[in-house]
Amino acid sequence: MKKAISLFLLLITSQVAAIPSFEKLLELNNSIVSVNVDLPDGSSGTGSGVVVSKEYVATDCHVIANTLGANISKFDDTYKPIAFKADWKHDLCLLKFEELPFKPFPLRDSNTLQYEEDVFSVSFPNGSNVPQPSYGSVKAIHRLDNSVIIRSDAAFSLGSSGGGLFDEKYNLVGITTFKSPGPQGFFYSLPVEWIKYLMSQPDTKSLKTMDVPFWALPFEQKPNFMKVVIPYQNKEWDTLKSISDLWIKEESNSSDAWYFLGLAEQGKKDLKAAKEAFSRAEKINPRHVDAMMGLAEIAESEKDLATLQNIQKKVNQLNTSFAEVISNKLDKIK
Repeated sequence: MKKAISLFLLLITSQVAAIPSFEKLLELNNSIVSVNVDLPDGSSGTGSGVVVSKEYVATDCHVIANTLGANISKFDDTYKPIAFKADWKHDLCLLKFEELPFKPFPLRDSNTLQYEEDVFSVSFPNGSNVPQPSYGSVKAIHRLDNSVIIRSDAAFSLGSSGGGLFDEKYNLVGITTFKSPGPQGFFYSLPVEWIKYLMSQPDTKSLKTMDVPFWALPFEQKPNFMKVVIPYQNKEWDTLKSISDLWIKEESNSSDAWYFLGLAEQGKKDLKAAKEAFSRAEKINPRHVDAMMGLAEIAESEKDLATLQNIQKKVNQLNTSFAEVISNKLDKIK
């Protein structure tokens, strides 16, 4: 019983650190806005936006692309932009205003994030009238075009496009953008670095565009970190292995490429190769808990007590909720 209580307290302690107080959440909500658009068919649409300076609100381009117009609303007041900037390829847009009566968020470069770091998102999901928070942690940081794409398990849904992803100190670290298809969806955010760069670029003249954001490209043109998702969900292990092998050839120091290779080998029942791949992922990134969990599953099946105890020690040092999972595996084989 004492063991169970201590594990529960560990889990609660790790979660509390990431959850802002009610007062702080209200303060954050003041600078999360609703983005409203008029569509060519006469209907309207909504998304989310984040105040990033006295003049600019960041949102996803797919919220405003090919619409008849856009504005933002907050507290029953509506504000019309005077210009905008667009990076259609990366799906990041900035709406420009003469001056906004909202406090901009401090920006933290996304490439300084670490795996398993606590984060939370705030946005307007499913037509909500007020911003809603979602809590989780950083699960992956993927290199793309001189910056990174953040994958977290802070879930979001329709209407959340353009919302904010924040760290424990309430710095803006990303813009919530897209979710992978399937029941085990992965949630991705754009980096703050792209916001800073876009601020220095010239205004865009029209909301009309034929450009497609990188995440909506045909499968063959998608980044490798997106190509692996569907084969993983469908347990198509040979396909997942082929994509992972190619990913490793292109980016040999990617811990996630090795992790997905480990999943493929594990699915193919080649546990030796799976252990080698998971171990390589952990060696590249000692905070890659998912790779540790892959090793833990194999250790459990092989009743390898020493390996499980070693993994438990590492997971405890990272102060994640996976400590309880490892403890349960140890209990099964003791």
